[in-house]
Amino acid sequence: MSKTNVISYLNDQPFGRLPILGVSPSVEGGRWPAKAVVGEVVPFAATVFREGHDSLGVELLLTAPSGKQSVYRMTPGDPGTDRWLTSAWLQEKGQYRFQIRAFGDDYDTWHHNATVKIAVGIDEDLMMLEGIALFNRGATEKGRSAQSAKLFLTLAEELANQKRPAKDRLAIAEADVVLKAVAAEPIRSLITLSDEWVIDCERERAGVGAWYEFFPRSEGAVFDAKTKTWKSGNFKTAALRLPAVKAMGFNILYMPPIHPIGVAYRKGPNNTLQAGPQDPGSPWAIGSADGGHDKIHPDLGTEADFKAFVKTATDLGIEIALDLALQASPDHPWVKSHPEWFTTRADGTIAYAENPPKKYQDIYPINFDNDPQGIYFEVLRVVNHWISFGVKIFRVDNPHTKPVAFWEWLIAEVNREFGDVVFLAEAFTRPAMMHALGKAGFQQSYTYYTWRNTKHELETYLTELSQHTADFFRPNFWVSTPDILTQYLQFGGPAAHKIRAAIAATASPSWGMYAGYELCESVARPGAEEHIDSEKYEYRPRDWAAAEKSGRSIAGYITKLNQIRAAHPAIRQLRNIDFHHTDDSAILAYSKRIAAEHTVANQEDVILVVANVDPHAVRETTVHLDLAKLGLPYGSSFEVTDLITNQVFTWSSDNYVRLDAFLEPVHIFKIGKLV
Repeated sequence: MSKTNVISYLNDQPFGRLPILGVSPSVEGGRWPAKAVVGEVVPFAATVFREGHDSLGVELLLTAPSGKQSVYRMTPGDPGTDRWLTSAWLQEKGQYRFQIRAFGDDYDTWHHNATVKIAVGIDEDLMMLEGIALFNRGATEKGRSAQSAKLFLTLAEELANQKRPAKDRLAIAEADVVLKAVAAEPIRSLITLSDEWVIDCERERAGVGAWYEFFPRSEGAVFDAKTKTWKSGNFKTAALRLPAVKAMGFNILYMPPIHPIGVAYRKGPNNTLQAGPQDPGSPWAIGSADGGHDKIHPDLGTEADFKAFVKTATDLGIEIALDLALQASPDHPWVKSHPEWFTTRADGTIAYAENPPKKYQDIYPINFDNDPQGIYFEVLRVVNHWISFGVKIFRVDNPHTKPVAFWEWLIAEVNREFGDVVFLAEAFTRPAMMHALGKAGFQQSYTYYTWRNTKHELETYLTELSQHTADFFRPNFWVSTPDILTQYLQFGGPAAHKIRAAIAATASPSWGMYAGYELCESVARPGAEEHIDSEKYEYRPRDWAAAEKSGRSIAGYITKLNQIRAAHPAIRQLRNIDFHHTDDSAILAYSKRIAAEHTVANQEDVILVVANVDPHAVRETTVHLDLAKLGLPYGSSFEVTDLITNQVFTWSSDNYVRLDAFLEPVHIFKIGKLV
């Protein structure tokens, strides 16, 4: 085998000349693309090493969707790990491609050897000769800039000047101008490239947003006490609520299904089987004589009314998210036209939905295996129908009860034609399924945040989301839903509602709340972890103005949280959370930092959150800060400004904190100047 063939052979082997392993971001070895959104700072890492003691250089070669390639020098991680790290700010929508380039850093190898030997007077002439050969070779390397080549030739001449001591000649070769030149354009050997990896970078709303949920039928609903009848709210009355949603800082409005609701087995108040003539039924029991998933409930208005509603929201800077619930009421047109799309039991009846002990007699699940082609293309038609109305976001109900392969197909088909469409998975289920849905294409997912309330639980879960699953799983922290009212909120009062909202809004790039949360609605149905008189089964108009006037509303607090999110890019990142030690088991402290070069304003942004997660008490403790994680010098003192109260304090590495759950349970600090 010739020399050329040997080198070619080595480069084609899995290891290559220089081993490059454990590249990230990657998902299942590149089986699926990693995820990112425009404006996200993405960390890159690889395990790279070589035999012997010669120096190694590692670079990230990142190609943007536009074709522009950038080179980022990677730096060593923790000693002994052979991990090399860097980060890049992704600013283009589309598919990024990247490789890791490893090489022998010949300048650093020579410089280390020369420094050690010349210091003790060993091999001085040999070190100069090797330096001359190094810089002469470097000057002639392909792609070398003219400025760098000229500098290297000059250095070779200086090293050859035997009239000067070797120490002086070495000093010339390690001047700042030389160090900058070899950092920018290293003298490389044994160049080895990794496989190519991809990152799908989607629009910002695919991973960053503030969501608000309301039922349009409740907004403007009126009860006539004389006739004991209800008049449903509609898109016109619901549009009147949009300015208040915008004023609170929300940029996505999610509505439960807006389609006709079945009559058969309609549920009454609190999920009872006795529905009266005035009970509107669950919006998730989709389908009646008025139509199915591509129709609008007559009480809500016409298609023209919906288009006007979408336009009103768009003009306010709010996107509309529709519910995609793939199920049917017994009255849905599909039941007659396509009975094969459902599961027929041994007694000839169609199986209704069950989640023991819960039963949903008003809903038929779809069987995706009887006629997959028919079902797949019908759902695609429905999604495309609503996209034609200007809808670009779909909140998908219970996606974990449908085949993952179906979602992989559907999302790919939709995004192939409409790249801005976003799917949120409402999946409270086993981690393997939730993660699979993210890999299959869901841009976001509901999470276990709803049930993570203690300091330990939150630290553990936030670490998982930011460090271990961020390449494929984008969290959306919902503090409440129409279905879920945790004991923490049932018994925690306004303090609990503030705490949960503050952590959700600052720890996750996407968060959401269901209407009524700002009123601290927290009365539970006995024996259940859900609201009494659930809006799922009845009209629920609210007197927002009266609540604000009486002081029962925390809308002002919610508004402040969203204002802080909008003003601070560090908060809108997923992967940058760091935790700090506190002496109290109920005081949670974490920071989020983004470098100046990764912001539009070219200003570093550092936020520190200190939260009392005990909604029933005053807590006092010492917060011990890792100043390096805040980008601050060891032993420094600095200003912190509480963005909730506007109070300014001087802090250092160890700080006393007192947080009264009944007053202000959370500090959200902006790190300021050194003092």
